[in-house]
Amino acid sequence: MSARLQVAVTEGIACIKVSGPANFAAGVDFKTVVNQSCEKGGRVLLLDLTDCVNMDSTFLGILMSMTNRLDRIELLNPSDRIIDLLDSLGVMELLTVGTGENPFDAKLQEAESTNANKRALTEASLEAHKMLMEINPDNVPKFKEVAQFLEEDLSK
Repeated sequence: MSARLQVAVTEGIACIKVSGPANFAAGVDFKTVVNQSCEKGGRVLLLDLTDCVNMDSTFLGILMSMTNRLDRIELLNPSDRIIDLLDSLGVMELLTVGTGENPFDAKLQEAESTNANKRALTEASLEAHKMLMEINPDNVPKFKEVAQFLEEDLSK
């Protein structure tokens, strides 16, 4: 199952709402939507996770790769499970967490899917895991083998 992404860009803020699992299958679409939003002037990312119960390391790594391009990333209503993931991978200090209503709810529109192929998903996953290892050296033992497997898969 893949996540449904909705987006609104206004006043320098890009709001993306994730419904369903924030996982590798949605990673390429998410990255594309964030890049397009930045081009439209979004310097702050508000990621609405109200309807998202889980996030995997690929999606999180892609999100973390955006920290250099954006002024701030705020997670709105993340679940306890997502908070635990952020804590365990040592990235919490790079994000802001908020709760409450999404001020852009009425402006959200369906994001287009890129229909990414297996290679694009694998490349995005590799890049994401490398980012998590770069941000926090404690993540190297967690993801070194994953990255190695993905690199081998890409070389086939």
